[in-house]
Amino acid sequence: MSDQTMMQTDLDRLAERVEKAAALVQNLRGERDRLAKERDEIAGRLEALEQRLQGQDPAAITTELTTLRREQREWQGERREVASRIEALVKKLERLEA
Repeated sequence: MSDQTMMQTDLDRLAERVEKAAALVQNLRGERDRLAKERDEIAGRLEALEQRLQGQDPAAITTELTTLRREQREWQGERREVASRIEALVKKLERLEA
């Protein structure tokens, strides 16, 4: 191969690599812009949530949540108890009818 042909081949490969690098840079810029937009949206949502929570004591909210969960468990227990009583009464009625 002549030096001229070799140089042309090297230049072609270099041009190909430069084009790939340019495409990669363009893709990365697009991704950066997309991520910046997403970050800004999330920051806005966070700010809105922080404003909604201002003035609310996290400890008080946690205590209230614990109380509500305990009450829910109690109600579920009472519900099961009532259901079993109703079931027992239905069985007694069925025996009386038989």
